[in-house]
Amino acid sequence: MSFHSPHGDIRVPDLALHQAVLGSASARGEHPALVDGLTGQIISYARLAEMVEQLAGGFAAAGIRKGDVIGLFSPNSVLYPVVFHAALTAGATVTTINALATAHDLQTQLADSKAKLLVTISAFLDRTTDLASVEEVLVCDTAEGHRSIHDLLESGADAPQVEFDPAADLAVLPYSSGTTGTPKGVMLTHRNLVANVAQAGHALPLSAEDRVIAVLPFFHIYGLTVLMNVALASGATVVPLPRFDLSIFLRTLQDHRITKAFVAPPIVLAMAKHPMVDDYDLSSLSFMLSGAAPLDGELAEACSRRLNCTVVQGYGMTELSPVSHVVPEGESKPAPGSVGKALAGTECRLIDVETGADLGVGETGELLVRGPQVMTGYLGHPEATDATVDAEGWLHTGDLARVDEDSNWYIVDRVKELIKYKGYQVPPAELEAVLLTHPGIADAAVIGTTDAEGEEYPHAFVVVSPGSDVSAEDVTGYVAERVAPYKKIRGVQFVESIPKSASGKILRKDLRGQVERSG
Repeated sequence: MSFHSPHGDIRVPDLALHQAVLGSASARGEHPALVDGLTGQIISYARLAEMVEQLAGGFAAAGIRKGDVIGLFSPNSVLYPVVFHAALTAGATVTTINALATAHDLQTQLADSKAKLLVTISAFLDRTTDLASVEEVLVCDTAEGHRSIHDLLESGADAPQVEFDPAADLAVLPYSSGTTGTPKGVMLTHRNLVANVAQAGHALPLSAEDRVIAVLPFFHIYGLTVLMNVALASGATVVPLPRFDLSIFLRTLQDHRITKAFVAPPIVLAMAKHPMVDDYDLSSLSFMLSGAAPLDGELAEACSRRLNCTVVQGYGMTELSPVSHVVPEGESKPAPGSVGKALAGTECRLIDVETGADLGVGETGELLVRGPQVMTGYLGHPEATDATVDAEGWLHTGDLARVDEDSNWYIVDRVKELIKYKGYQVPPAELEAVLLTHPGIADAAVIGTTDAEGEEYPHAFVVVSPGSDVSAEDVTGYVAERVAPYKKIRGVQFVESIPKSASGKILRKDLRGQVERSG
């Protein structure tokens, strides 16, 4: 059986992504589109539209043609949307690259995507020395021996007139490991992304009165679609920060009177627990949405009480452009711990992990999603594509979920991350949520590791709050009082920090390495 969105269907404009996002930009005139959170530099909507056209002309003059790929390797800045939408306007596909990528990661992605140009910043040039696969490396600032995008902006070349087939032409090629394996290029068409901008914008309405802080990276699909494109399509003002630093983040919220924040769980955790938060006036903030990783319901409620604003979460993945579920703004009584309802135009199924049989309300199984936001496939990996998107168009997410009678969805854990203890399935996210309710624990992660007999068991990594005295026995006892016996923590390791990706996902593979080294 399938579960249809309670929001019904949605009309997807037959437009290229840059047309859908910036079609009204010129008419918005001097209203600020982008404000640099560090320097205060402002780019108005009219100027944004003008710069995109000018830079598209510069890209065309540099030899970019429809179907070419441009790599974008940069932290958040006011120029990131300019480069991104100019590349699309010129007919190119953009492959967005993690700002933390190593030289090897960068070389591999650029070669696999067959990128013709790379746009980066001077601080990242040390990782671009052996890029034989690209014709030119441009910078957003200045660097000796490299042309700047400002040179292209001033070229005087007209933007090319490119015909688009939104359903077929690729707009973005982010890289994701998917449900398993090494990173692969996720082929997202203009239609995929236009659909998701419309879907997310319907559930998360923004207006010209809103000011959105953009600290989650634009190179991550959550940041690209929601923080950048949904916000700009809505006429809101986007305030980018290049990285997360709590004091800078709080000061930006205060000084720029931010109204909406789209974040990841580590930021919600800091906002709920860190004493520094009390030093700032955050009264303008009315709504915070967490995504990219599971958020515990109690933590969300604690943050909401402290900030006196709505704190909810959503769900998605790169292969879904990325949003499929969200608690919509204005929900009178959000279900604690829920990722919300399926977006308009989205269907869902639950299937038994072992048998593939369909499951119903209240049962837990793998989540399958179908809708206009589902990717075309993985670049050059047809077998991986077929293993992820079946013949009927259902994307197998690899996530365990359940749905209640009110169409609220809950993500239980990753199928591949389930810990099998004596035949029982133990979701790490559930234990992490319990650990984070301990007043002396600042952060935590749980993985499965094995004992001398080869039995897998839950092992916790714990970051102790400053000034707290927490022992391993305190940790195991606290969890044991709150979970079923088979879910108990059976190993504890204290660490200074939990390794996470730029989007806030726990890097469990790094933690597994720490267990092995510690013996």
